[in-house]
Amino acid sequence: MYTFAIESSCDETSAAILNNFEVCSNIISSQLFHKDYGGIVPELASRAHIRTIDKIVKASFVEANLSPLDIGLVAATRGPGLIGSLLVGFNFAKGFAVSNNIPFVGINHIESHLVSCFIGKAEIEFPFISLVVSGGHTILFLVSGYKDYIVLGQTQDDAAGEAFDKVAKMLGLEYPGGPLIDKLASIGNENYHKFPGSVIKGRPYDFSFSGIKTSVLYYLRKNFAGDTSKIPLNDLCASFQKAVVGSLVSKTVSAANDYGIKNISVSGGVSANSRLRNEFMKYTSNGYKVFFPEKIYSTDNAAMIGYTAYLKYIHSPAGTFNNELLKRAFARFGS
Repeated sequence: MYTFAIESSCDETSAAILNNFEVCSNIISSQLFHKDYGGIVPELASRAHIRTIDKIVKASFVEANLSPLDIGLVAATRGPGLIGSLLVGFNFAKGFAVSNNIPFVGINHIESHLVSCFIGKAEIEFPFISLVVSGGHTILFLVSGYKDYIVLGQTQDDAAGEAFDKVAKMLGLEYPGGPLIDKLASIGNENYHKFPGSVIKGRPYDFSFSGIKTSVLYYLRKNFAGDTSKIPLNDLCASFQKAVVGSLVSKTVSAANDYGIKNISVSGGVSANSRLRNEFMKYTSNGYKVFFPEKIYSTDNAAMIGYTAYLKYIHSPAGTFNNELLKRAFARFGS
């Protein structure tokens, strides 16, 4: 069965088509103009989705060499995300489903990141501890089945990716800051300065990155008085990245130990960070299996939406995968 999916939760417009578990096409258009503003401008993001979505959808069908008549299931991100951006993709996909009389399902954005490590696989090995870490979310899950997962902990303030972006701005770097800090840190001294970890008393699986961010701010004020030209960027980036990654890894591995689980998945935009990957992979020598998505599936993309939708479809009891939203739409138009 072919699944057609759209993702438009933030600043990527993406459309994908999957043949069962396999990705046939995954087209992504990133809104690079947000760099000029130092962050995402929601209204401009939604307008860019409107201008782009038709071309992206057409490109996904061309690459897959399919037509709308071949599609058996339609999916779109229903949240969380920027409401204006979400509405563009969700309504486009819903309209596509209604006009072609195809089942439609809205997919949770975080849930799709959670399984993105396994795109292309027919079976997922349970249980596993999952760290979803991005610009907007840092959440630790215990996943026991396709529909069985609980939140163990999450950030109480900034997400990890958000902290990267804010610190990059303090250092005079462009948005998004994560990839730039990762690149600069690769040749820096990680022991140049010790920044605090992410510790919340009595809540071992929760995260807090505002303290690390504030520590960087005070350090810069004290030592460089706002003159970014004198900052040893490589060393400071390496030290900051060490503190953030150390917290992410230690809490995730601690959860795996506490629950006696040897499978760990790490997904979301920050999962592309090279130090994060290297630090987690060290634990494979201790018997852990660590899963990362392909880097194309780390950031927001429609393939993970389609993959999640298909998993829901095949693991739903017979006759229960009905979409009430689509039923009401058909009734409204007299179908």
